[in-house]
Amino acid sequence: MIDLSEFESICPYTDEEAVKALNIVAENPVLTEVSQYFFPTKSPDYLQKTLKRVKSIDDFQIMVMSKVIEWVLAHTARTFSYDGIANLGDGKRKFLAMSNHRDIILDPAITQLVLFRNGIPMTEIAVGDNLITNKFIEYLIRSNRMIKVVRGISAKELYLSSQLLSKYIRLNITEQQSSIWLAQRQGRTKDGLDMTEQGLLKMLDMSGTSDFRQNFEELNIIPLSISYELEPCDILKARELLISRKTKYVKGPTEDLNSILTGIKQQKGNIHLNIGKPLTPEEIAVASLCDKNDRYQLIRHAVDIRVIEGYKLWKTNYIAYDIVNHGFKYSEHYTKEDTDKFVEYMEHQLDTVEKDLCRADLRDIFLRIYANPIVSKEMLREQNTLPGWK
Repeated sequence: MIDLSEFESICPYTDEEAVKALNIVAENPVLTEVSQYFFPTKSPDYLQKTLKRVKSIDDFQIMVMSKVIEWVLAHTARTFSYDGIANLGDGKRKFLAMSNHRDIILDPAITQLVLFRNGIPMTEIAVGDNLITNKFIEYLIRSNRMIKVVRGISAKELYLSSQLLSKYIRLNITEQQSSIWLAQRQGRTKDGLDMTEQGLLKMLDMSGTSDFRQNFEELNIIPLSISYELEPCDILKARELLISRKTKYVKGPTEDLNSILTGIKQQKGNIHLNIGKPLTPEEIAVASLCDKNDRYQLIRHAVDIRVIEGYKLWKTNYIAYDIVNHGFKYSEHYTKEDTDKFVEYMEHQLDTVEKDLCRADLRDIFLRIYANPIVSKEMLREQNTLPGWK
């Protein structure tokens, strides 16, 4: 067992801490409502009794969280599929799952469910501390193997925090303690273009004790790509992007919580998770021969290629692309009835935000959220370049 005492401020709860926290959660009056929502056929105190029976984090994830995510998929998704599970091997070698990020909670939660279904140990999950809005939420997510990523701090504090996070991730993976789920960028993709942040790769390299090549080889990076037929929080993302054109966007005090709940409750159509092939030693070796930032760019490019190639396109993507481009390039993928249904859905979503926002601009942003995954695939296929990558 490795010593994680220096990471106490960011690491998930221990089994003992989780049991104590979940017993406190069990006494919260709101739990009855939550229980009736996710377990409508059980008694109102079902969740309370279950939490009090939990003896470990594994218990909590198996007895509660896996069932909650199964419920979400059964009630808000038409279908759920995944592929590439063989790329994880037998699950004994730990890995860094670097995923695109479309929904705050569901992206990592669905990943955990896939691992659980296939008998592979679940990962720890790196999550921004902005989601910890109260103790109730902190108890729940830190009992669910959350690694706290500190945000909203000074440049000096950010440097020190990044060093600590980088060291924690590397130590867990190289010591075969736990795999880690990490979004490829800070915050969710809001414009439909999935791109890895170069700063994230520099953060991971900070804790390396060898050369660039070994530093990245030992992380065993496996890109993930999740796609939703109906983008979680699509209109909220479009609204934020539109407002951001004129002024700095400032989140409201309950906005992240609202996004979490919206993502859980909103109908999502079909969902697919692709588990990509690990970055190869050859790819990393080629990157290591480059100078300074170029080496990170090549690692970034390798991740982005897998994410974009693994992203499953839906009718909504093809429809939006053709509407944006005033054409019928992908019309073989949908019918007029499909188009009418999507447009009706879009107009309904547009009706849910402030009336003083420019409807035409909002509609254009909304459509591009759905169209841009095709733009990324086209650029990758035709030019071997990606938006924002040079």
